[in-house]
Amino acid sequence: MQIEELVKRCRDISMITGKNYIGNKLSGEGTTIYKTFNPQLNIENPVEFSEATQQEIDQAVTLANEAFKTFRTISGVKKAAFLNAIADEILSLGDALIQMYCSESGLSESRAEGERARTIWQLNSFSELLKEGGWVEASIDTAIPDRTPNPKPDLRKMLVPIGPVVVFGASNFPLAYSTAGGDTAAALAAGCPVIVKSHPMHSGTGELVASAVIRAAERTGMPNGVFSNLNSSGIEVGVQLLKHPSIKAVGFTGSIKGGRALFDLASKRPEPIPVFAEMGSINPVVLLPQALEERAESLAKTYANSVTLGTGQFCTNPGLILGIKGSGLDNFIHTLSEEILKIEPSCMLHPSIKGAYDRNKEVAIQQDGLKVMANHEDEAQVNYAQQAVTTVEGAVFLENPTLHQEVFGPFTMVVQCDNVAQLEMLILKLEGQLTGTLIAEDEEATKYPQIISALQNRVGRLIYNGVPTGVEVCPSMVHGGPYPASTDSRFTAVGVNSIKRWVRPFCFQNWPDQLLPDALKNDNPLNITRLINNIQTNRKL
Repeated sequence: MQIEELVKRCRDISMITGKNYIGNKLSGEGTTIYKTFNPQLNIENPVEFSEATQQEIDQAVTLANEAFKTFRTISGVKKAAFLNAIADEILSLGDALIQMYCSESGLSESRAEGERARTIWQLNSFSELLKEGGWVEASIDTAIPDRTPNPKPDLRKMLVPIGPVVVFGASNFPLAYSTAGGDTAAALAAGCPVIVKSHPMHSGTGELVASAVIRAAERTGMPNGVFSNLNSSGIEVGVQLLKHPSIKAVGFTGSIKGGRALFDLASKRPEPIPVFAEMGSINPVVLLPQALEERAESLAKTYANSVTLGTGQFCTNPGLILGIKGSGLDNFIHTLSEEILKIEPSCMLHPSIKGAYDRNKEVAIQQDGLKVMANHEDEAQVNYAQQAVTTVEGAVFLENPTLHQEVFGPFTMVVQCDNVAQLEMLILKLEGQLTGTLIAEDEEATKYPQIISALQNRVGRLIYNGVPTGVEVCPSMVHGGPYPASTDSRFTAVGVNSIKRWVRPFCFQNWPDQLLPDALKNDNPLNITRLINNIQTNRKL
């Protein structure tokens, strides 16, 4: 596509106002104005966005707090219809959404369409969860009034929503992890109103999706304030939202620095609140010797593609590869270095992200003992990342914490360990990660239980003979891990079980049946499976 056509398509998007959605009303009272950026064309996009003022922030939170009083009581079936309507409205945006996504991210149309499909799938998955209803984990222990020495009361427990939630849009997933992405879908499914702090790199995409959410809310009779979308050129709007006493939780996908800052602020509030942050990860890959001896070249080709996929801007990018010295590892490093240079550089999300990649790559390369095996040095287009492969001795890696840090982009480091003991020690010294991968022959894996155990202790998902890039949206997926991969390793940020971040257990004691929620009533009107006196059943009482 010619540059002139791309520019025209960007300018033709007339649906964007640059304003904030305060509930179902557009508002642009602020004097701080900014624009998004097209990294492919290396120009600003034409629309001006108005950063939310303190008054607009307060209005959005007040509306959300009022909406919660009603929204928390709305049936699962009606909330399911709301989520399905959001999906329908996003699809109805058609090509305008795809064009805006591409103009603000530098990503391809096929990537945009794939991420839109994933966003729709997530919304529909939570809809099905709500229709079934058992996710509330209803538990009933019936009374024993004649028990001695003390009577036993009637106790009934279920999960209930915690209140208004703030979701921070993610730079690397303008749809699936942003305005109506997984965090928002899960919180709305739980019964929590959502205020999105739109990511400044894709505010136009955010506004389009926000308009779809608002239309869906109005179509399905949801209370005004169940959703708001606020613009921000920096961190101030997010900070003010987090500090507001009516906000009860935060969802964040981004850097360790950003996530930790939010976590610290939330813990210092008069009423501390949870911050569910999915942050940095270098996703260690362990290559066992026999696998390397038998398929080093094919593995190297596979990993060259994984390292550069999406310009290395996935949170599961394989940034660290570990192996034991030998001819197999030598062959792997040689082939990986050759193959990665055959791949054309691609565009990063924003000049600032490209700049951070270049700086972090240079910091790593300057470390003593690090060898550069491949560094794409041919001239590349502006904002295009030049991929690199490096290698280092295991002892050097162990002694230098700088080498343990993520380089966000198409960069990977191969650590050459002296022996199995050093490999195990190295894994144990790693920070928490989203994923770990074991590359092995089947009969070989059983010989390294200590390596598998060490990996399991450091990650949230352990992959066998695959690549970490690619996160399936399903109930069994865990997208999280020990800190700093996430701030709470007990939860996942992907799949329907991510709803558990936005709820709390609540117990009714000796409560009249007619006043109980349907999930806990004697006749089980929802026909869900419940734990009754320690037996799972869907029977009536």
